Amino acid sequence: MKQEAATADAFASMQQALTQGWTKALESFQATGNGGMALPGMPQLPQLPKFSISPSKLQELQQQYVQEASELWNKGLTTPPAGDRRFASEAWGSNPLSGFAAAVYLLNARTLMGMAEAIEADAKTRARLRFAVEQWAAASAPSNYIALNAEAIKRAIDTNGESIGKGLQNLLGDVKRGHLSMTDESAFEVGRNVATTEGAVVFENELFQLLEYKPLNAKVYEKPFLLLPPCINKFYILDLQPENSLIRYANEQGHRVFVVSWRNPDESLRTATWDQYIENAAIKAIHLAQEISGSEQINTLGFCVGGTILTTALSVLAARGEQPAASVTLLTTLLDFSDTGILDIFIDEQMVQYREMQMGKGGLLPGGDLASTFSFLRPNDLVWNYVVGNYLKGETPPPFDLLYWNSDATNLPGPFYAWYLRNTYLEDKLKVPGALTVCGEKVDLGAIQAPVYIYGSREDHIVPIGGAYASTQILKGKKRFVMGASGHIAGVINPPAKKKRSHWIREDGKLPKTQPEWLEGATEHPGSWWTDWSAWLKSHAGKQIPAPKTYGKGNTYKATEPAPGRYVKAKA
Repeated sequence: MKQEAATADAFASMQQALTQGWTKALESFQATGNGGMALPGMPQLPQLPKFSISPSKLQELQQQYVQEASELWNKGLTTPPAGDRRFASEAWGSNPLSGFAAAVYLLNARTLMGMAEAIEADAKTRARLRFAVEQWAAASAPSNYIALNAEAIKRAIDTNGESIGKGLQNLLGDVKRGHLSMTDESAFEVGRNVATTEGAVVFENELFQLLEYKPLNAKVYEKPFLLLPPCINKFYILDLQPENSLIRYANEQGHRVFVVSWRNPDESLRTATWDQYIENAAIKAIHLAQEISGSEQINTLGFCVGGTILTTALSVLAARGEQPAASVTLLTTLLDFSDTGILDIFIDEQMVQYREMQMGKGGLLPGGDLASTFSFLRPNDLVWNYVVGNYLKGETPPPFDLLYWNSDATNLPGPFYAWYLRNTYLEDKLKVPGALTVCGEKVDLGAIQAPVYIYGSREDHIVPIGGAYASTQILKGKKRFVMGASGHIAGVINPPAKKKRSHWIREDGKLPKTQPEWLEGATEHPGSWWTDWSAWLKSHAGKQIPAPKTYGKGNTYKATEPAPGRYVKAKA
């Protein structure tokens, strides 16, 4: 009985600590704002959220905790952790203290998450509480601390302390680089062994370089293919290696390929706006592809934010009486921002007001801030995994092109970022015809007449599959929706030769209101969605004509430097 009472007391202390900690954190943030510094003119921060837990649910959680803790403590230090890959190695089972610490941690983390799930509050408060608990649980794992990490202790003993010295070297190196290393960055160089598809820069301005790629066939389709990648990342996610390059794949299929390579903003672009990115980048690139190729219409592709920019630009052009797109491909793109997944917890009126005050008239959002935000959406996989490996075990992460790209951050101009936050994530105006004015024109995505191929990834945590599917209810052209397995990047970069994953297609072409309804009539197909998309794209590409012998067009648009160009090589 004494043991059960002690367990109950421990549970009560956990409950009190969770409530008090959350309250104090919010009170501190409300009182001081940015990092503990009061900011003159800072917008009014939100009142403390109101939440409670029903007594019956609390009692149920307490009873469950008492039962599991009693079982754990009865087994004592002989209990090895189970069911979590952080504690899966033999070292955790053979080190009683570390193994017991891991087992207690897992019990406490499960219970705290159960409490967070039981909270009675509005949806956003509940989501924020769950996120806070997830971050605490990820950060407080015993695997993150050298004194409790059985693997790190064993490695230090086996290497006579060399692993600790190497870990300190890794830590100092990351401090100099300004970010946590996820791969051996010395193994890659843009233009040498990533972004190597042959091409040239044929135009540049202050916002972007336009790349044209060398044809790989004697003939190309008459309608060129223009890709707009996201400006919050670098374009070479579409051209990592020859075997997984979407750019090279499109080239091999006989398309004349153009790609926008965004400039990594510096102080000279601190006042750049959304309108400038639409007019002077997206629309400019569309007109360039038309002019250089001599084709009135072009095929277009937008990836993530690149898709949002592309459709906005095509809507502006439609308002001006232009329909330049023979087709539009949207990859993991949001046009309807009513379902933004986990990112919604960061967005509210006060946060957007703060960003507007901070950089709405000028400034830069550092690329590292964005990279850190996205990493902490999956803290165990993309943060603490590397903290443990790099610093506690003294390991050098293996070369991995995708993680090298992930670490190659880009800045964003403040005014562009502030406009994007308010008008899409916060107020969700882009989908409403006439609600926004961009480049002097009322935006109506329904005015885009081109057929559209819409792709969403099933496990995407940045653009949820429901959000990607919602574009089918906004755009008016003939639409095809395809769902791929995996996440935001791995689902997209899935070349056919790898024979990985699968995709879903609804052969009857019906597009009901929601993605779950669509899925009920869809059929799973093994392998990449690229082949389905390629066949669709060719049907909109026109006849084949002799491939151009030179880049650009005449003396007006000439090759000025080899692809991938210098813009993509600039660091944040």
